[in-house]
Amino acid sequence: MDRGIWAIGYDVPNEHESEYLDWFHRVHVPEKLSRPGYLWAAHYEVGQSEAGKNFLALFGGVTAHTFLNPSPGQLIQRQSAETRRMMGMRQHSFICILAEETRVDGPESAQRGPGMTPGPVIQMGNYNAASPAVEDDLGAWYAQQRLPLLAALPGCIGARKMLATVGAYKHAILHEFVSLELRERHFAPLEAQAHDPGTWMGRVRPQLTHAPRSPAVGQRIWPMVGVK
Repeated sequence: MDRGIWAIGYDVPNEHESEYLDWFHRVHVPEKLSRPGYLWAAHYEVGQSEAGKNFLALFGGVTAHTFLNPSPGQLIQRQSAETRRMMGMRQHSFICILAEETRVDGPESAQRGPGMTPGPVIQMGNYNAASPAVEDDLGAWYAQQRLPLLAALPGCIGARKMLATVGAYKHAILHEFVSLELRERHFAPLEAQAHDPGTWMGRVRPQLTHAPRSPAVGQRIWPMVGVK
């Protein structure tokens, strides 16, 4: 199983986008997938500004330690001149290496793919909790309410709760959906509970500190939707 994820977020200026994406999909992803323990890769567009687009790359591994042998810091020392040039096009980069805590499959789990690749649309959040007591309440909410709800939610492929092995934010949650339209129809109304202190989510969510741009909602650009 794919129990580890290496997430890499960054921006690419408009003037470099075409060259960078061609290299990333044609050269860099296959090179990463040739390493032992790497199981899949997925690349998402998660936002846009006047200066360029925001991207999130996800790599799935057997465990989180797949991405620590060698580690990201060690890989930097081995980069080719071309890789260093392409990496230099990234702006506002961050990485985290995540170990899966638990997961659920949704009604549309058959739509995951190719293989174990996450779905066409994702929502990913990275955050810290204010205290161990908040983590207790957060974990109970996921176990008793949130994940069971996602397991039955129309348009949901699945969700996995993760903990950071490397990264500034301890907790992460990755949701997978069939489409943006179904996410908006069935999942977005649930997110509104964060503003209602009478709900369990409304009690927990204000006590979480999210990473910049978290939660990020994105559509997969590689592998292309529909490619098996």
